[in-house]
Amino acid sequence: MLHTYIHTHTYTYTHIHTHIHTYTHTHTHTHIHTYIHTHIHTHTHTYTHTHIYTHTYIHTHTHTYIHTYTHTHTYIHTYTHMCIYIYTSCYFYLLVLILFLVNFILCIGYLYFTLLLCVNPQAYVWEYNIYLKKNATAEAVQVTHNGKVNEIQNGVPDWVYEEEVFASNEAIWWSPQGKYLAYLQINDTGVHNIEYPLYGNDQYPTTVLIPYPKVSKHPNVFPQFHLYFPEAPYFAANNMSFYKVMSNDKGYKHLHYGKATPITSGKWEVIYISKVTKDSIYYVSNEHMGRPGQRNLYKISISKSGHLAPECLTCWLYQDRCQYNSAYFSLSASFFRMDCYGPGLPLFTLMDNRGPAKEIQVLEDNKKLEKILTTELLMPTIKRSGILWYQMMFPPNFDSSKKYPLFIQVYGGPASQNTDYVFRLEWATYLCSTEKVIIASFDGRGSGFQGDELMHAIYGRLGTYEVEDQISAVRKFIEMGFIDKDRIGMWGWSYGGYVTSMVLGSGSGVFKCGIAVAPVAKWEYYDAVYTERYMHRPEENMESYKNSTVTDRAKNFKSVQYMLVHGTADDNVHFQQAAQISKALVENYVDFEAMWYTDKDHGLSGKARYHLYTHLNHFLQNCFAEKK
Repeated sequence: MLHTYIHTHTYTYTHIHTHIHTYTHTHTHTHIHTYIHTHIHTHTHTYTHTHIYTHTYIHTHTHTYIHTYTHTHTYIHTYTHMCIYIYTSCYFYLLVLILFLVNFILCIGYLYFTLLLCVNPQAYVWEYNIYLKKNATAEAVQVTHNGKVNEIQNGVPDWVYEEEVFASNEAIWWSPQGKYLAYLQINDTGVHNIEYPLYGNDQYPTTVLIPYPKVSKHPNVFPQFHLYFPEAPYFAANNMSFYKVMSNDKGYKHLHYGKATPITSGKWEVIYISKVTKDSIYYVSNEHMGRPGQRNLYKISISKSGHLAPECLTCWLYQDRCQYNSAYFSLSASFFRMDCYGPGLPLFTLMDNRGPAKEIQVLEDNKKLEKILTTELLMPTIKRSGILWYQMMFPPNFDSSKKYPLFIQVYGGPASQNTDYVFRLEWATYLCSTEKVIIASFDGRGSGFQGDELMHAIYGRLGTYEVEDQISAVRKFIEMGFIDKDRIGMWGWSYGGYVTSMVLGSGSGVFKCGIAVAPVAKWEYYDAVYTERYMHRPEENMESYKNSTVTDRAKNFKSVQYMLVHGTADDNVHFQQAAQISKALVENYVDFEAMWYTDKDHGLSGKARYHLYTHLNHFLQNCFAEKK
């Protein structure tokens, strides 16, 4: 899946986990003490998360924690989080017995670890084979013996399954009582590898190989069935039926029960189910005030006569500040943590759900950040409006009688959403508050959370309507009267870089400049799961593939200022894509700017991120410089 990188900043999260259940406990910790990670986003935020339920969780980024919590415990750590999955571990430590379970050498091959809460059995993947342990100190029993890097993977997905199917590094599933263990085995022996160099500091570069299926490449290593992989349903208390979010007959996603019986309805969508108990179902939707970019928590009570009318639990809590909310529940749903992400400063509170929901404690209100923003900085203002939704960020002391440069921030991928109510401090905030640039985003055809008709408009024809709608939106913005029509730019990352490139290559005459970071050039070069999901195979949809190519528009880039950015070690959108765009532009004698980041992946982390934004600023200042 192409990630939304238009936020492009570094978050600093503060997690506060509050566990209010009391049990006997076993702590198994797996650590690599690296507390600074690089996120795919780049500004500094402080978020507080409080978990109030007993759970097992695995943090497997550059450090790993595996905890089985069974007592009242408050745990606090602050770190900078990385978006790409990195699953490494260094040692296991059993807190009760105060001993190490394995030595450091074994940890080199660890890929995944899982245990079943309160039952004791453990499973882990080492060098692509699965091992079982009856308990923490028991001898491990090897279950599979054919694991081999880039060929046979047991218990962990390969690149494309992790990215496009599971969105996780987990491919092991325990039965509820720990009696059975299901696992996925992936055979990549017939899959073509993508190869790219890592330059490092040695005399010769090394070559990275990753099995990476591209469109129309279907290696069948053994007979197979055509399977559908659904989301896991939420079962009712009687285990005889379940709840699921699915489209109704009018094309809006709502809660369904039993034999696909809808229990919510309207021109809005249920985003996801949060919790199901014997007498209630909790879900998040964008129903409130008819604004697709909002998120609020709802409750439907279950009685003998059926499902009662939905009740909003967060709509009226901190109403001006909090209209993009989520919740994390205790095991019995007696308590939940409300996470408010905007439009005001993020706020995290602990709620008592035993009766009408009421606030117990404010966990984080970001008062320090509020003081900085109100006393030391001039912040922009944001307006959101429309039948097709847009949002616009205005510089401090905005004067509608003056003309301002306009910079469009785009993603535009299938089912995406740019116009939401999330508070952000990012590069766009800097541009608006410091460089006096109006920032706008627009959710056109192909966008999500507004019904299937809008979302499915680009099905089978990526690079068409979502591109045309960005151009049409800018023409409407110009009519507002305060946009300088000669100073309009656009930028995007990943799919947003693709849309930016397609817009600039359209020859519309609307845009002066654009920046594409890690863009797709041709869908034939991207992974098969994502591409064929939306475009079918080329032999079935050849005309759409042909019309969706950036390189075929190369000659139209002569009339715009274009900056192309890519990491040479991008395992998602390969450097091949940028190389093909560059080649096409050179062959058409197009002058453009390019920046390659050596050995950097799709996120362009570390010093490369700072360098990137510095360079983008210079490019944009040149684009928006007023004529003398």
